[in-house]
Amino acid sequence: MLIHPRREFPDTLLVFTGTAISRIWPLLLVIFVLSLGMTLQYEAWHLDRFTLTLVPFTLSGLALSIFLGFRNNACYDRWWEARKLWGALINTTRSLARLTLSLIGPDDGDPERIAFKEAVVHRIIAYAYALRDHLRQDPRWDDLAPWLPPDELAALQGARNAPVMLLHTLSRLYRDAWARGLVHDLHLPTLEEQITALTNIQGGCERIKNTPVPLSYTVLTHRIVGLYCFALPFGIVGQVGDLTPAVAVFISFAFLGLDSVGTQLEDPFEIDPNDLPLDAMCRVIEVSLLQTLGDTELPPDVAPVGGILT
Repeated sequence: MLIHPRREFPDTLLVFTGTAISRIWPLLLVIFVLSLGMTLQYEAWHLDRFTLTLVPFTLSGLALSIFLGFRNNACYDRWWEARKLWGALINTTRSLARLTLSLIGPDDGDPERIAFKEAVVHRIIAYAYALRDHLRQDPRWDDLAPWLPPDELAALQGARNAPVMLLHTLSRLYRDAWARGLVHDLHLPTLEEQITALTNIQGGCERIKNTPVPLSYTVLTHRIVGLYCFALPFGIVGQVGDLTPAVAVFISFAFLGLDSVGTQLEDPFEIDPNDLPLDAMCRVIEVSLLQTLGDTELPPDVAPVGGILT
């Protein structure tokens, strides 16, 4: 996620990293060169025969802006839903850790209770990191290694869905604790409800990840925007003359920028500057849960690098 301390005008005019201009400037450069060449040769080559009126650009530009607005709203809804799901993940992991520590009861020096609480909390932390890697399709087993036994980590590496396997492990831990009398009969369903909540959160994230905006919808938008921007100089050179390159670049920046924003927000789980900072949110979960165990040597918060929080 792009971190910028000041968002007021005109400070935001100077932001480049992670913005639409950082992605579309090569296209704007091509449009500028095309417009400049047409402007210079407009009269020498009698290009007035190939110019268009502004009417088709006015009508199509209005329709295109509405079309882009709908697409960007759809993409932003995906981004915002993903953020709400990860907010729910943070709350649910905290609740599950709190319930585990409170319902199991005080340790009173009992090594069995202490070991059980640590095992559960560590696997909840591992689950958050495993879900992050699952959504990014980039396994980073080193982040899971501190929280899992070697044999369990090796088993996860061969699984197609590591987060689901960790939820199965959590359920098994609670079942075994219930069988040993560490968990009361009335408390076991309460703990299982939290695991079910984690399952639902993961399902929502996988739905966003595996169901992108329909390709035909995206391709149509890209093609219309591209045709509009590259044909624009032919429609305005007869009216604006020497200012054609500047006007064409300005209008193209608006449409290409809107199209680029939608593309950046479509998949919120990647590592682009405008995607969700899953690393930072996993660290929030890790610190919160370690504090419940009484740990005092906590890892630092994830800091932005180059103004980008991952």
